[in-house]
Amino acid sequence: MSSIFTANAPTTPAGAGGFAPPLVIESDTSRFVADVLEASRNGPVIVDFWAPWCGPCKTLGPALEKLVKQRNGRVRLVKINVDENQSLAAQFRVQSIPTVYAFLNGKPLDGFMGALPESQLKAFIDRLDGGPGLDVDAVMAEGRALLDAGNPEEAMNAFQDILSVDQAHPGALAGVLRCQLAFGEIEAVREVLDALEPPLATHADITAVRTALDLAERAQHAPDPRPLLARLEADPADHDSRLALAEALFARGDAQGACDQLLESLRRDRTWNEGAARVQLLKFWEALGPTHPVTVSGRRKLSSILFS
Repeated sequence: MSSIFTANAPTTPAGAGGFAPPLVIESDTSRFVADVLEASRNGPVIVDFWAPWCGPCKTLGPALEKLVKQRNGRVRLVKINVDENQSLAAQFRVQSIPTVYAFLNGKPLDGFMGALPESQLKAFIDRLDGGPGLDVDAVMAEGRALLDAGNPEEAMNAFQDILSVDQAHPGALAGVLRCQLAFGEIEAVREVLDALEPPLATHADITAVRTALDLAERAQHAPDPRPLLARLEADPADHDSRLALAEALFARGDAQGACDQLLESLRRDRTWNEGAARVQLLKFWEALGPTHPVTVSGRRKLSSILFS
């Protein structure tokens, strides 16, 4: 989960004084009130709860430091080692690290958990500093790339950041639902889709998720691919078995293998069963999304078959 708070940060800070160097400091329980709460009356103070053994912290920390130093004293970064300040971490309910809070006028304002990509960190600080805000197109592309690469956890963060500023963004909502499907949360996705109304419910990105959901539900009853492979070895022209094998492979997460089987069917007989292999192939691609590597390469292969 990206955001800790439900309320969005204001677009301009309430404090007006700014900070003198150093803009990045280490603090502890005894100095927290002065370094963070009182200091936040001069502008946003970002608190990074971290630990030396934390791998993601080693990525997030330097990225935050760089971005804060670029703000010319309008934002301060305070780093808290949770191993040395366990009571303070407990007070702020830090359950995993890295955890980041932003304070303004003595109160927590915004926050997130986990190591975010730099574009999302910049958007987070922009919201505190009165900057331009989230580059939705860039974050959307980043989320899709992460999802296509098999990283739904980080992709979910990107899509949720977009929804935090535009609750009705169809692409971001579709991205969140695709991530949930990757987590196996089929019923949750069905409930959301059933509750949607036009025009959001009929948007192309949402209808593609419906296709993905239908395939995920069918995958729960997919056959064992081994007997189907045996049938194809005996009769490579058995298109029924090849179609069933494609569905079985897709259900087991082998999207490339599934699409390759359908492309092979089309190479052998593109008109079989009124183009059933092509229809199924298009469903797979719709479920995967237009930027997925299997979709991109598959479309090239299909064009080669159809126009050869």
